[in-house]
Amino acid sequence: MDYKDLDQSALSAFVDYDGHEIVRRFEDEKTGLIAFIAVHNTNIGPALGGCRIRPYASEQDAIEDVLRLSRGMTYKNAAAGLPLGGGKAVVIADPYSEKTDEMIKAMGRAVETLDGQYISAEDSGLSEDDVRLMYGETQYVTGFSDGLTGGLGGNPSPATAHGVYCALKATVKYKLGADTVDGLHVAIQGLGAVGYALCRILTENGARVTACEMREDVVEKAQEEFPALQIVPVDSIFDVDADIFAPCAMGAQLNDLTIPRLKVDMVVGAANNQLATMGHGQMLAERGILYAPDYVVNAGGVIFVSYEYFQRSGKNPFDHALNHDEMMDHVERATSSIVKIFERAERDKSLPHEAADRYAESIFMTQSKAA
Repeated sequence: MDYKDLDQSALSAFVDYDGHEIVRRFEDEKTGLIAFIAVHNTNIGPALGGCRIRPYASEQDAIEDVLRLSRGMTYKNAAAGLPLGGGKAVVIADPYSEKTDEMIKAMGRAVETLDGQYISAEDSGLSEDDVRLMYGETQYVTGFSDGLTGGLGGNPSPATAHGVYCALKATVKYKLGADTVDGLHVAIQGLGAVGYALCRILTENGARVTACEMREDVVEKAQEEFPALQIVPVDSIFDVDADIFAPCAMGAQLNDLTIPRLKVDMVVGAANNQLATMGHGQMLAERGILYAPDYVVNAGGVIFVSYEYFQRSGKNPFDHALNHDEMMDHVERATSSIVKIFERAERDKSLPHEAADRYAESIFMTQSKAA
């Protein structure tokens, strides 16, 4: 396998370059692997972030994505109270037609070249089985079940959904002064693993749910399980008159075209990078819509896989045990802390996403390199 680190002169042309510590390109002729790993910041610990497989149109697109995503992981991990920095990996391939076991193993070897500076995990296009294959090539990967004690390991979606629900309840309390979601109307965009689990939790707690989903089989399953669930066409979800909009699909869904259509008081969802640009946070505020910053809301998943990694590596950085109950307590603390972000924004006369960034920066920019 051939690899090289991209230099600052090449990276400075990219909008999302932010002084990243490492951006490494990999190419393996035997398996067809072309990939990039970016380590943004390791001030408080090794960089953790998933590996995404997508048929990027160009290497430039892949680099832009890995730069943006790795930077985002630094902020997410810091805000979540994890002693971890931010990193990400991207593979240029169609996960449905080009991904092979040998390619995934090669990606594991790519991760190993960073000698623990980067820890990989599941992301779009990468399955739990793929992560297990990578683990055969490197110890620096997490997100799969292999009989760990304490109920750790496996699918992080339930933990992510629970965290979104905790953040949603905290946002409702802050905005409306209510202690329950009973009777509230939530519009969920996307019934993937997290969106579906969130739908279940909200329904069980008395909320009325309207959702959209592209996959007809998932729609049929959801309507059978949740008889009161209302399904609308995918593009109509922005027009639903509800209390809360919960984006749980692709990023950049809050933009010039969609924000004017929203008829909600709050946005609280699981999707990453919900704001198309930072200016769209201002647009939401001008409409009186309270935005819960996505990387605080959806932190449950990264907390889940980090606990798994710490237990498997035998390095516990916390003063409590590494088990499922402690992990879920951490998820609840981290996501419910969204209230502190709102309070900081109000105090500083800033926007919630700005306050979230300042909070995360106060952690990872002021601490020394972890040993």
